[in-house]
Amino acid sequence: MMVPQKILLYLRFLGTNYCGWQVQPNGVSVQRRVQDAIEAVCGAREPLTGCSRTDAGVHANMFCCAFPTTANLPPERWIAALNAHLPADIAVFDCRAVPEDFHPRYSAAGKRYCYRIWNGSARSPFWEGRAHWVRGPLPEEQMNIAAAHFRGTHDFSAFTAAHSAVEDKIRTITDSRVFRRGDVITFSVTGSGFLYNMVRIMTGTLLDVAAGRIQPEDIPKIIAGRNRNNAGPTAPAQGLYLEEVYY
Repeated sequence: MMVPQKILLYLRFLGTNYCGWQVQPNGVSVQRRVQDAIEAVCGAREPLTGCSRTDAGVHANMFCCAFPTTANLPPERWIAALNAHLPADIAVFDCRAVPEDFHPRYSAAGKRYCYRIWNGSARSPFWEGRAHWVRGPLPEEQMNIAAAHFRGTHDFSAFTAAHSAVEDKIRTITDSRVFRRGDVITFSVTGSGFLYNMVRIMTGTLLDVAAGRIQPEDIPKIIAGRNRNNAGPTAPAQGLYLEEVYY
């Protein structure tokens, strides 16, 4: 007898070739590829719910999604079964059964994103499409001082897309820092939740700090002003990674 169960998948993917996570009529999405693989394994196209919506070109070192199934397959068998049907730029690395009422997005306690900047003097083929290339010197110490001001519970209206329809723009950031390893600068930010384009706008603001257009001590005033025009530009999608999801 087939017993219904809910399966939580942990994915890694490169978003370069996709229109984002969610199925869209104008391109191939990561969600569509994973649904294709599930259908190939169990013969049914199950509804698949993700922990977040990622834009075109955004990557993930951990992305969680869940689906119901009556397939008689234990959780540990799904990893190899799905990877056999997934393209090289998407992979399942863990899997477990979860309660029926589990939701990958609303059950999450928080997420950590990383934005990576290739700061070499010449472009790197190894980071092409995987980091934002900035040629000039970047003072990561100043960027880190500025990033610390994002910590805490704030109204982040200045750090979301102007057309966002979300009414509640209050979010809690528990950690926010910038560090360098060789020619790669990483902005790492952890929070209870994030607004649309929030991390990319934070990054663009930190790059304005690096360029001297914004001072680190200006960040609290920008947050308090709740005006999108006072923050920096939206950094390109290819540098953004969903790094961890916490349950």
